[in-house]
Amino acid sequence: MDKTKIIETIVAQLERDLARLKEAARATYEAATHEESKPENEYDTRGLEASYLAGAQSQRVAEIEELIFVYKQVKPRSFKDNQEIASTALVEVDLDGKHSWVFIMPKGGGFTVTFSGKPIQIVSPSSPLGEALIGLSPGDVATVETGNQAREYEIISVE
Repeated sequence: MDKTKIIETIVAQLERDLARLKEAARATYEAATHEESKPENEYDTRGLEASYLAGAQSQRVAEIEELIFVYKQVKPRSFKDNQEIASTALVEVDLDGKHSWVFIMPKGGGFTVTFSGKPIQIVSPSSPLGEALIGLSPGDVATVETGNQAREYEIISVE
């Protein structure tokens, strides 16, 4: 799979998410500063809650803008068979007989994009799955513990 095209797909999805979030943040800011948001009594916190939400949305906008910048700068590496997994590796894994793809990006993650009809999970090296995969090679098994359950991902291939 063409990792440069996958990154372009990720950036396009992030840009769509950013546009929606900016619109929501604008609407929330307007609600927080609107005349009707002034408290009617000491227990009315609608305006305060709207301002907290606007602040959180503004912070999320900045985070997505940073991710877009980082992803546009990333130069994906090519990995050969038996080469250890590192950032920008596209890893095919088998979890309980189901094959899936994991793309390790230097930052962000926690979402999935569809590329060539295949879902690709984006993770960072500091995520539980990313951390478990880093340094392994095809044929190895990455174990991720979640609560009282352990999931084993057999590494099929690395690109």
